[in-house]
Amino acid sequence: MLPSNKTAKVSQISTFGGDLKSAEDGKAVTLVLEPDVDATRGDVIELASSATKPADRFAATVVWLGEQDLIHSKSYMLISGSTQVPAIVTAIRHVLNINNGDHDPARVLKMNEIGVVELATDAPIALTSYKVNRFKGNFILVDRATMNTVGAGMVTHALRRSANISEHHYEIDREVRANQKNQKAKVIWLTGLSGSGKSTIANALEKELFSLGRHAYVLDGDNMRLGLNKDLGFTREDRAENVRRVSEVAHNLYDAGLITIVALVSPYAEDRAQARALFPEGDFAEVWVKTSAEVCAERDPKGLYKKAASGELPNLTGVGQDYEAPENGELTLDGTASIEDSVESLMGKFFS
Repeated sequence: MLPSNKTAKVSQISTFGGDLKSAEDGKAVTLVLEPDVDATRGDVIELASSATKPADRFAATVVWLGEQDLIHSKSYMLISGSTQVPAIVTAIRHVLNINNGDHDPARVLKMNEIGVVELATDAPIALTSYKVNRFKGNFILVDRATMNTVGAGMVTHALRRSANISEHHYEIDREVRANQKNQKAKVIWLTGLSGSGKSTIANALEKELFSLGRHAYVLDGDNMRLGLNKDLGFTREDRAENVRRVSEVAHNLYDAGLITIVALVSPYAEDRAQARALFPEGDFAEVWVKTSAEVCAERDPKGLYKKAASGELPNLTGVGQDYEAPENGELTLDGTASIEDSVESLMGKFFS
């Protein structure tokens, strides 16, 4: 039974017309197993002597059907038969040039393009090479927000690294670490335009928590781009990867029992939703620092809006790129209010 790797024998094959000794391809039957192992929708039954080894990393060929480009780091729903699991594209190796057969480098896949990609699923699944089994080697990708089918693929092979990595569980866990600090670990995610006041508010909130003996740490967008994310630009796909990396670091700090304050533009709702999905309900708070583009341009602490106006910076959020404001965030702060008022609102909402 895959992906659980539990074994059993088929003791009975039942149908509405009675029991059978065998069942041919395409026949709808009920299998009775001994022992009675758990089997749920999406599980696969195979001969134990030749069973597929479940994996969570795959190379595949994908034809892209979505109107919006395929970008890595965005979470999609991978569906193969009755198996459904969240998955992200971790790399786009190349695009197939249908005119001459060349393999062209690419950062995204556009509608009707065919590319070779690497996928990572949230849990191991029993996919195999399409050449070996076309039923277990095909899949579709579904946009988790719209539920539209945006891609169709064929598995080339499982990546070897998927069998070499396993999660290790330590005896000292997040709850124990947080209790040692006499606090509850959580993430406060400040989002808003550049110049909205996110970093200033984050700094003031950390100082307030520090004065109360709380253990907090700020992940600032610019600071992250000076180190871990220095290889990323400001395209749509790089912004998605930027949010993904920051959210993973935030999760590590959260696991350490800290109060983590993230100050990051994070302009796209789906990227923030993917960050939220890493945390238990109630431990992630999305806070919109609501400041108009006009006010941010007047402040322009880094000179970014001046560069955008001169054409030097085409991808500035709120000018060259859209900003998707939170619709169901936990708190909205007035970016023109005093810093003291903003900190008071945050403390009253999350730390009272």
